[in-house]
Amino acid sequence: MINVCEMLQIAFPIIQGGMGNISNAKLTAAVSEAGGLGTIGCGTMTPREVERIIIETKQLTKKKFAINIAISVTPYVKELMDLVIHHKISVVSLSAGNPAPYIPAFHDQGITVIALVASVKHAQKAEAAGADILVAEGVEAAGINSNLELTTFTLIPQIVKHVHVPVIAAGGIGDGKGLAAALLLGASGVQMGTRFIATKEAPFHDTYKHNLVKASDTETLLVGRSVGKLRRILKTPYAMKLCNLEKSGMTPEQYGELTSEKQHIKGAIEGDMDNGFINSGQIAGLIDHIPTVKELLDSMMEEAERRVNESIKEFKKILHN
Repeated sequence: MINVCEMLQIAFPIIQGGMGNISNAKLTAAVSEAGGLGTIGCGTMTPREVERIIIETKQLTKKKFAINIAISVTPYVKELMDLVIHHKISVVSLSAGNPAPYIPAFHDQGITVIALVASVKHAQKAEAAGADILVAEGVEAAGINSNLELTTFTLIPQIVKHVHVPVIAAGGIGDGKGLAAALLLGASGVQMGTRFIATKEAPFHDTYKHNLVKASDTETLLVGRSVGKLRRILKTPYAMKLCNLEKSGMTPEQYGELTSEKQHIKGAIEGDMDNGFINSGQIAGLIDHIPTVKELLDSMMEEAERRVNESIKEFKKILHN
């Protein structure tokens, strides 16, 4: 298994997922400082807005962090690529589109490219295009999801079987048990988003964090099936309004407006659950406290090691029975 920690020059095989327009320097730097790979998600932000976050992040940490470019979401792909190169960002992740046209330009600058995939076919194409690392995301994940709706537990071993580059598991992971499970499935690490929301450094509205802490295992829902654009969000008054509107008929344009970054900011930053939504993965039911990022990562690594060792002991007992 290829060591992604060595490839990315990080201490722990834990990557922060891109968070679109609610991305910020404080959380990105905290993840990198704690030993993971922090990520700035560009979303639909202008290059000037993204550059401001890059500069602030560099002031908060000297460690490596990544930039996530959602190819089909942003109108500024070329400008964001130029920003990555200008600021000597060593890792870029490409999602929501075909990464093939962009990989050579990053490789020419010695930049490591991570590609987000949701099926074996996507993974093989991304590997053939030159992606250095793949993030395989299951439908358990928060936010925009693949219409294929494959689960992480089934997706990871299949992709690992058919590619040769490291695979990072995403979707449904929020603790050391999830990290251990991903590694045993053949992944080289994990990517998380929802769990990082409920941390002390995350500058999101307390209502968002507290809703995650009190959430049960059935507290998320998928919207957008009727228009072919899936998104997993937490159950809130606005989320239920979305569901009812979708049942009565909704155009893709209406859906896009009602699930725009503007509406997400209303929920995540302003705490307005009547007029905005909040993304959440299915791991919300696992979240029961709000630690610092360092506490979270340290506890995950300790728990993963303990769980793997316990599993080995139990397996040996089974073999010798």
